[in-house]
Amino acid sequence: MGQVVATAEQLVHAPADVVRAALADYEVTRPKVLPEQYSEYRVDAGGQGAGTKVHWRLQATSKRVREQDVVVTAGADGALVESDANSSMVTTWTVHPADAGSSTVRARTTWTGASGIGGFFERTFAPKGLARIQGAMLTRLDQELATR
Repeated sequence: MGQVVATAEQLVHAPADVVRAALADYEVTRPKVLPEQYSEYRVDAGGQGAGTKVHWRLQATSKRVREQDVVVTAGADGALVESDANSSMVTTWTVHPADAGSSTVRARTTWTGASGIGGFFERTFAPKGLARIQGAMLTRLDQELATR
């Protein structure tokens, strides 16, 4: 078993403080920007940043579905850290200012992968698939913030 890492990074056309606030808004903004791979979304506690507990169902492929109960904590430099209580999966969202009022947003997800041949395929294909899903979310976030 080894650690599997998936990373998505994208420019979002809004200032860093606006992007951080939108990412931390699990009540209104997050449900709007989640792509179709997410379902059964609900906020179980909190709703704004650290201390939030949220549930969703992530269907990464037709056969790979995860029921996730996520606890949100604050990370270094204003990062949001989402830890799944049902697995080793942890996603860290970081936002850094870029040129002309834009921001670079990065999602880095890690988890302990399977061993053997299944683990080989997981390490090979899962990061690309998850990065694609997170990239879709960042595109939707960019579009959402453009309408504000």
